[in-house]
Parts: sequence; C-alpha cells; structure tokens
Amino acid sequence: MHIEINGVNLVYDDSGGEKIPFVTLHGGPGMGSRKGDWAAFQPLTDTFRLISYDQRGNGESEGREPYSHEQFVADLEGLRQKLNLGRIVLLGGSYGGFITLEYALRYPENLHALILRDTAASNKYQYTAKQRALASGFPMDMERLDRLFAGCLTSDEDFRESFAMIQPLYTVRRDSEEEARRLAAIPFRYQTHNWAFSRNQPNYDLTTRLPEIKVPVLVTVGRHDWITPLEASQELHRLLPNSQLVIFENSGHSPHLEEQERYLQEVRNFLQRHLVSQI
Repeated sequence: MHIEINGVNLVYDDSGGEKIPFVTLHGGPGMGSRKGDWAAFQPLTDTFRLISYDQRGNGESEGREPYSHEQFVADLEGLRQKLNLGRIVLLGGSYGGFITLEYALRYPENLHALILRDTAASNKYQYTAKQRALASGFPMDMERLDRLFAGCLTSDEDFRESFAMIQPLYTVRRDSEEEARRLAAIPFRYQTHNWAFSRNQPNYDLTTRLPEIKVPVLVTVGRHDWITPLEASQELHRLLPNSQLVIFENSGHSPHLEEQERYLQEVRNFLQRHLVSQI
C-alpha cells in the first residue's frame, strides 16, 4: 500500500484489524526495507496489527532529503496519525533502533512499549565494529570499510560491492547461496546511506537521555553481533530504567531471523507482561 507522508510516498504493509498496532522500523539506511520484518513477525498478527513500512529513501518508498533522524521521526509520527493508530508497540532493528529511541524521547505518550533489536544509543561502537571486521578472517579492504562507515560511497553499485564484502559478518552460520540471494534482492540507495553515516552518525549520542524513557523496553541482541555489539545492548539495558535484556546465544545481527521461534516467544512474553489488560 502507498501513503503520502510529509511530501513523500511511502510503501507499507498492514495486517489491519482492531488489535494493538505493532509497528516495525527496519535498519540499514539505503539498503533496508520492510520486507524482512514483515515476514519475520507475521506470527504475531494473531494478537497484533502488524505494520511495516519502507522509510523515505529506502526500499520501494520515494526518496527525498533530508534523511535526518528528525525527519524519520516526523515520518513515523505522520504515519501513526494518518493511519489513526493511537498508542503503538514500536520495534526498531539496528539503525531503526536509533529512530525508535529518538521517537520515544519525542513522543512518549504515543507508546505502549519498545522493542530494540541489535542497536545502540551512540556511535561509539563503530571502532569496535571495524576492528571485529578486520579480525574476522574474511577478506577486508580497509579503504572500502572506511568509506562505508564515513558515508562516502560513490554509487549504488559501489554500495552493493561494499556490502558484499561485509555480508558474511552478519550471521553465525554461513549460507553462500542464501547470501547471494539476499544480496541480489537488496535495493541499494547510496545517497540515503551517505546521509545517515556522514551527517547523522557523527553526532548521534542519546546515552545521557536514556533515563527519560519510562515505557517498558525489551532489549534484544545476538551474542555474536559484530556491528552493534553486545556491549551496546548491555549499555541500553543499564541506562533504560524499565528494560529487560535478552541475549540470543546462537545469533549475529539478526536473532529475529536466526532464532526466530525463540525471538517471537520472548516478544510475546514481554508484551503479555506489560500489556496484560489489553491482549
């Protein structure tokens, strides 16, 4: 489905119904899309109204600057209002977790609860991520890695080749055929990535404001995540006053895919505890 929000056409999926809205925010600015979350969280539609959308400049949605955190938050709020969702459960994965935290600080009254998946409250773990990439044993081009993190990609094809280099780092168990299939399906948009990493990331640090977020928060992370490492989620749990941390021992960056059954059960358990009168 299509919806115009703040002057851009966004593409979204919506399971509909009168259930509590469960909205997902994908990660990977310039290469993420709604499709992974929409598929992974389908089993929750027995209890929740699932809504997943491609953020501006991502997936099938229209691209238009700015790609700032402020604009992404405004787009989410515009979507919530246009779809008349009321209070929502908001799940943000990876970079989508950054926007989830920003939204929670701006619009706490619109939230039932937050779910954070493999994300961070600041940019300080970039050095750790680079070091883990270089120590991984996979072939790494340091110059290309630096351009990725600095937001200095030159084209969509440059973005594709750069991501292909780091793709093996994301999962615990490698499947070369599956990696090739996923790589071919990714809609790469290098301008969105460059904006996020050259303009947003250098100043991203919400650590001092995390105690302001009072809603229940489920913090989830794969033990072997290289890019938003375990330490980042432990910090979130430590600083968020009403949070629970769940570590997935056999996952990298995507425990909702690598350990899907357990992940969904943890989400259900968390929401049943905190939304007991509404589920």
